Amino acid sequence: MEKSTSEHILGTSANLLGFCLFVITSLHVSNSAESTLIDEFTSVIALMLAISTLFSYVSIRTLHPKREQQMEKFADYFFIASLLGIAAIILMLVFHFIK
Repeated sequence: MEKSTSEHILGTSANLLGFCLFVITSLHVSNSAESTLIDEFTSVIALMLAISTLFSYVSIRTLHPKREQQMEKFADYFFIASLLGIAAIILMLVFHFIK
């Protein structure tokens, strides 16, 4: 049996989704949202994490092995793209608060 990553993606992407929502809320509370594109970019990353979570959940719940592998692959792709996006968000936050 292949090593399944859906369980790990499900929990981690849900936690990172919370991180993205925290960043968006913090930017709006500090009134920094109007002067940057960070909140819009973070919203896109949050959507990608939500999609990753959904695909991961479907992968766990399905009874069809082929569909399970396909959904897990989609979840993995969205998750990796989201991780790269979070790294970009962190860089944007660092550069925003340095200047």
